[in-house]
Amino acid sequence: MGMQRRAVLAAIGGAALAAPALSVQAAAAADVYPSNTALYADPALVEGSDWGRRFRRHAAVDDSETATSPALPGTAIVAPHGGGIEPGTSELCLAIAGYHPATMAATGGALYDFWMFEGLRASNNGVLHVTSTHCDDPYARSICGGATRAVSLHGCTPSQAGFPEGTQAVLVGGGDAALRTALRNQLVAAGFTAVDAGAVGELDGNDPANIVNRTLSGAGAQLELTTPLRTAMFATNTRAGRRNTTTTAFWAFAGAVRAAL
Repeated sequence: MGMQRRAVLAAIGGAALAAPALSVQAAAAADVYPSNTALYADPALVEGSDWGRRFRRHAAVDDSETATSPALPGTAIVAPHGGGIEPGTSELCLAIAGYHPATMAATGGALYDFWMFEGLRASNNGVLHVTSTHCDDPYARSICGGATRAVSLHGCTPSQAGFPEGTQAVLVGGGDAALRTALRNQLVAAGFTAVDAGAVGELDGNDPANIVNRTLSGAGAQLELTTPLRTAMFATNTRAGRRNTTTTAFWAFAGAVRAAL
């Protein structure tokens, strides 16, 4: 499981996992699996081939980091539908957390805790989508449950967001009103079309059961990027190519989110 450290493993079974169980109702209509637990239990799926997880929780003092990239526990960056499910969100998750997606080298500035679930198939990754209100991955719950604030990265089509086809935009949602405002202001200042997600129903991300809102404060911020915006962030928009071909738009977006944090 790639990026885990001793600090992550020590956290499992802690207070964050003692939170009340998710109130899992019927899975979203588009979801094959009602939870991450159900997906992980499917013998037809192989971890490392069909799906994977990458995560890291920083210790309060982490001597593996440089002085120019201090680890700041308390903030979580998550991508529940990374890899081939909602392409581009894994790479953004890493960059916003302070790591280059190609090398995992610290890019300078604060380092944040992160978690992502990724579809690793060559195609048909959509069947691995578990809606964020049904996310019960223990590492995700531990990392978000130990954070005072969180940001999640998601992908949507322009039509799902109520935009004309081809629109490059991001919907800013989640339960943390102050962080929503800060994110929208920084993204607009960086030249992005950033719209409050409050009028877009399920894309608003303010459900308390949403993994991004399962923080110590009970709130987080959700970013829904349209497909054209994510496409503009990579010269080669494939799972193998994205991490090595990030564009100026990619780094401008990551920088704006980090400025808001």
